[in-house]
Amino acid sequence: MDAAASQSGLEAVIRLLKKFVRFARGADTLSVAEKVYSIAGCLAIVTTFLLVMSVQTVRLQTTYRHMYATSAEAAISIGRINALIYAIVMESRGIYMSGDRSTMKPFAEGLERRNRELADAVKGLERTAGDDDADQLASFRERIAQFIEFRQELVRRGLEIGPAAAREWGDNDANRTLRSKLNVDLETLERIYRQRAQEADELADTNRYAAAYLFMLGLAALYLAGLNVVVMRSSVVGALAEITRATDRIADGDVKSEVPHLGRHDEIGHLARAVQHFRDAVARIFELEELELDTAQARDAAMTERDKFNDKYQAKKWQLSAAINSMPQGLIMLDGKATVVAMNANYRRIYNLPETIQAGSTLEEILQHRVKSGLFSGDVAKYVGAVLDRIAKREPTAYEIALNDGRIIKIYERPMDGGGWVSVQEDVTDQRQRERILERMERFLATIIENVAEGIIAKDARNLRYVFVNRAAEKMIGMSRGEIIGKTARELFSADAAALIEKRDQQLLAQKQQLEPIVDTIDNPARGRRVISARRVQIGGAGEESHMFVTMVEDRTEQMVAAA
Repeated sequence: MDAAASQSGLEAVIRLLKKFVRFARGADTLSVAEKVYSIAGCLAIVTTFLLVMSVQTVRLQTTYRHMYATSAEAAISIGRINALIYAIVMESRGIYMSGDRSTMKPFAEGLERRNRELADAVKGLERTAGDDDADQLASFRERIAQFIEFRQELVRRGLEIGPAAAREWGDNDANRTLRSKLNVDLETLERIYRQRAQEADELADTNRYAAAYLFMLGLAALYLAGLNVVVMRSSVVGALAEITRATDRIADGDVKSEVPHLGRHDEIGHLARAVQHFRDAVARIFELEELELDTAQARDAAMTERDKFNDKYQAKKWQLSAAINSMPQGLIMLDGKATVVAMNANYRRIYNLPETIQAGSTLEEILQHRVKSGLFSGDVAKYVGAVLDRIAKREPTAYEIALNDGRIIKIYERPMDGGGWVSVQEDVTDQRQRERILERMERFLATIIENVAEGIIAKDARNLRYVFVNRAAEKMIGMSRGEIIGKTARELFSADAAALIEKRDQQLLAQKQQLEPIVDTIDNPARGRRVISARRVQIGGAGEESHMFVTMVEDRTEQMVAAA
């Protein structure tokens, strides 16, 4: 009985293995239950290994962190102790080299402070040291105590007796012997903690291998979990959802939709084939009605699409016309043969075009009208040829023309997609006149400012950098404007003079204007001590780019000398 049961179980296992082999080769031989149970078993095995490796990794990580932290803290403490010993020795040399007690006192205070820091550093090293280091630290602590006591006595002798007594106490073989032993102790401790750091690194390597194993097991678990989700989704949940959607489409009259999963050999495949039979039956019933309905829908859809296209065309045409006519500049669009595609009202106004010239007219007709109205006196054929050449080359350009009535027109030309050309034209007559007036005014003001006797200095109120000095100011300061402009008072004058100038700037900022002269004495780096009289005004206000301080300066040094 038992032998027959064993034989039957063995045969079942062999059949299952054969199914897995055929499934691995691409055949859909496994049922949904077999797929899910197989994945769950593998996932349980991987999870067990993952748990064991996690415990081992945590143990190794804890040991590594402790060893690394203690060795690192000890190494830092040893380095600090070594630096403090060196600093104390340097302070001691300062005491030796001092000529009197007042000179020696800062070194003595620094040495006492370093002694306290050294004692604290040794205590910190003892806190991080282990039981294995107790004997070595005990001797090291005794030498440190001797070193500190010796230096304290050195300070006492230096302050109470004198630098010579301190030098006699500190410059001897006992002191040098103690220093040598301390160096040996530090080197020994450094070797101990370097060895401990190497042991921590070896443990870190072992931990990295464990982490790698843990990572691979985690990936395997994640893969199996994802595989389980994929199998459940594709084999059961997703398949049933797709078949349900197919059934809903058929119930809504969509008898041409495909039924998924017809090729499967499990229960899902049987269900899909049953749905397909249902679809075929419904299709045969509604075939003629569906054909008639499709014809009517196609006709209605075509008419609707035609109406939508016509509405969109009219809307776009209106929007384009409104946009073109609302432009403040004149605009004309030409095709590749210089025929007008569109123009706006401002273009008509610039050249006083009649209503007979519309879209479809040629550029030559526009130029002929300009000739008749006296706005063009060039060669029409040559001008049109030049425009056609630019259209062919598709090279954008910008230029200005002067009409016979005195107006100046700024023209921007750009190529359009499809071989056309667009020209934007603007009447800039008023702008050019204002620019000429402004230019004359600037030259007039510059001439006046450069020839007044007073020095005029302008400074940017935001960063207090000089932006202008006239000829008289250059002479008073004794520097060229190239040396002055772009710099602050602190970059040009002494600290006292710069502070006084900045004080006057703050007074000006508070008072808005200083029209009454203020007499100050300034140390000029180029001309020496000068007596100046200054009046100041503000231009603009805070937050404005034009916010400036303007100072009018008069050099009264010679007058003051003559009066004295």
